[in-house]
Amino acid sequence: MSSTGVERVGFFGPFGTFTQQALRTQPDLASAEQVPFRTVPDILDAVQSGAVDAGFVPIENSIEGMVNFTQDALAFDHDLVIQREVVIDIEHCLVARAGIELSDVTTVHSIPVATAQCHRYLRTTLPDADIRVANSTAEAAQTVAESDATDVAALAPRVAAELYGLNVIAADIADHEGNQTRFLLVAREGVPAPTGHDKTALVIYQRADEPGSLISILQEFAARRINLSNLFSRPTKDGGLGDYCFIMYADGHVSDELLADTMRSLHAKQARVKFLGSYPAVGEHAEVTRADTGSRWDDADNWLAAIRKQIR
Repeated sequence: MSSTGVERVGFFGPFGTFTQQALRTQPDLASAEQVPFRTVPDILDAVQSGAVDAGFVPIENSIEGMVNFTQDALAFDHDLVIQREVVIDIEHCLVARAGIELSDVTTVHSIPVATAQCHRYLRTTLPDADIRVANSTAEAAQTVAESDATDVAALAPRVAAELYGLNVIAADIADHEGNQTRFLLVAREGVPAPTGHDKTALVIYQRADEPGSLISILQEFAARRINLSNLFSRPTKDGGLGDYCFIMYADGHVSDELLADTMRSLHAKQARVKFLGSYPAVGEHAEVTRADTGSRWDDADNWLAAIRKQIR
C-alpha cells in the first residue's frame, strides 16, 4: 500500500504509455497496483465506482493544448476531485521491428494527439505514409510488434519500444522543442492540505449569455489579485450551440480566504460553480503576490471588524 493510501491506481493504458511513464515518477503511485484502461472515461468510471482508488489521466500538452475529452469528462460527467498534477517531458519516437528502416515505412500507427505533435516531421519525412489511429501510443507499439508486415512503425515513447521489443528508428521527432504533458491524479473525495504552492480548478456556468458576463466573472479574481494560469470556454453539452461555460485554473487553495471569498461570490452571482479540486502545483506561481495581497486583505478585514464593534 502506498504512503497516500492508494492501493490501486487506474491509468490510460496499456502498459508503456506516456501516462504510465509519468505515473512511475511518483513513488507512492509506483508502489501501488497499476491498472491499465483503454480510455479516459473508463478510468474515471472505475474511480467513481470504487474499482480503483484513484485515476491518472492526461489533461494538457504544451503543443496541442488541453486534452478536451479528459477535461470535459471531469467537468460534466464525473464528480471527482483533483489530487495533484504531474508534468513530464515528452519524447516521441518512431519505433519498428528489427530490420525495418525508416525508408521502409509506409504505415504509422499512433493516436491523433501524438501524430498532431509530429505533423511536420511526418509530412516531410514520410509524406505518403498511411496514418492509422490507435487507442494509445503503447497500443500502437504493440500492434507493430505483433505485425508480420515489414513496412509498419509506431509513433510511441521509448518505454513502449522497450516493453514490446522494438527498435527506435527516429528519436525526438516532435515539431517543437520543450514538448511537455501535464497529468492529473483524481479521486472520489478529499482535498489535499495547502502547501502554499497550489492550484484550484473551477467550472463556472454563466447565469446569462450577455455582454459583460465574462468580465463580471474575471473581476472577482482581479479584485483580489488572484492569477488565472488557464482559462477557456467549453460547450455545456446540454444547451445547444452558443451555450458555454468557463473552466478556470487559479493560483491558490480553497483554504485561502481570498480564493474562498472569490468562490463564494461567484457561487452567489452565477448560475452554477463546480469545484474540481485544490492541489499541489508544478512550476512557478505568484506566491509573493498572493502573500502580499493576503496580508492587505487581513488588514482590511481587521479594519472593518473594528468599525463593526462600534455598532450598538
